[in-house]
Amino acid sequence: PMFKMMNTERVAVGIQGLGISEGAYQRAVAYAKDRIQGRSLTGAKRPEKAADPITVHPDVRRMLLSIRAKTEGCRALAVWMGLHLDIVAHETDEQKRQDAEDLIALLTPVTKAYLTDVGFDSAVWAQQVFGGHGYIYDYGIEQLVRDARIGQIYEGTNGVQAMDLVGRKLPADDGRAVKGFLTMLGAYIADNRQVADMQEFIEPLAASVERLQKATAWMAEHGPKNPDHIGAAAYPYMNLMALVTLALLWSKMAAAAMSSQRDVDPAFYQTKLKTARFFMQQILPQSESLMMTVMAGADSLMDFAEEEL
Repeated sequence: PMFKMMNTERVAVGIQGLGISEGAYQRAVAYAKDRIQGRSLTGAKRPEKAADPITVHPDVRRMLLSIRAKTEGCRALAVWMGLHLDIVAHETDEQKRQDAEDLIALLTPVTKAYLTDVGFDSAVWAQQVFGGHGYIYDYGIEQLVRDARIGQIYEGTNGVQAMDLVGRKLPADDGRAVKGFLTMLGAYIADNRQVADMQEFIEPLAASVERLQKATAWMAEHGPKNPDHIGAAAYPYMNLMALVTLALLWSKMAAAAMSSQRDVDPAFYQTKLKTARFFMQQILPQSESLMMTVMAGADSLMDFAEEEL
């Protein structure tokens, strides 16, 4: 019962991070559309004004769209976790209930840590969009930065969440939860690989899943010989799993956006597809560096004597 309560609490704390991320985006994008400074690199977009709005600058868009793509991906993860919590509570098919329970166990530490990290990062990026205005009380953005920070600490620090994932959740029941997760990802990729419109989403997803499989296999091989390898890999591994999960959910959102629902609100679904593309091309490639960090092992961390720290 204690762990069930903690699962719910940890998902709830993750959702606090998600709320801050959304609030940060709304404030930053409204400010960026209003704030004029400099000219577009490809020529003035608003020649009648003294300067262009800062939304013309690629670096400002990088920050805004990074917040947006992660926020919308994290919202999908929170909803997905809620769905599986409902399955555990109400499903009568024992196997389906067990699968949902395994997924919740595996992804609860990921949800808590990743969503609160994203909440803080989004608040900081939003503050950066505001420039100096983001540092003063008047705009309310510095308040979000301060409020976001606690989410990474309470209900188990995010480093502890990472250790829970790799130390407790991965090896539990002979790796049943992570094996089930990887099998589910493989089945989804196989089902969608031949769908022409899905290629641009399925291929990056498949590459990231392969990286997660390699990282998981590396830890299974090297962890028993030296537990420090697991400790060193924990945080990057958790972030790798988060990115892969978001890639799956962005693929599902892209598929939904390309379905007949587009007739209802075409602009909404068109933007959703563009955001999915941004995630796949600009954010998901980080999965490669995370895999390499996991597989670098603990030696370079543990090689320092205490007096050298």
